[in-house]
Amino acid sequence: MPKCVCMGAKLKCTFGAGPKNMMVLPIARVMNAKVKSIAGQLDIIPMLNIPAFGNCLSPLNPMNWKMIGPIPVFVPGRCIPIPIMPWAPVAKKLKIGGKPAMLQNSKTMCVWMGQITVQKPGLTNVQSK
Repeated sequence: MPKCVCMGAKLKCTFGAGPKNMMVLPIARVMNAKVKSIAGQLDIIPMLNIPAFGNCLSPLNPMNWKMIGPIPVFVPGRCIPIPIMPWAPVAKKLKIGGKPAMLQNSKTMCVWMGQITVQKPGLTNVQSK
């Protein structure tokens, strides 16, 4: 059974420089002293929920191409994640703020074709069905 994802979970992108912490706002979330804010399916806001992953290594990102004279040269630039779909798969029964909870096996795609996945869910004691 996959674990739920919460505030401080480690996310990584296939074209990013390294894993970064996810931010989950405690809006419409049920929490107690032992549980952090749990992420939902729509927690995909760039630079708020999904952080920048250092340098972007995607050859599809136009910001990574610089002109050196008449020749374009690939130079990795700053990551600006732009998710194009909600997290999937998600919990079937557990709802957070009326939306399905995000799971440790949830994924989304960046517009630059990077796959954003969960490296560590941030929780070890909350599981979903």
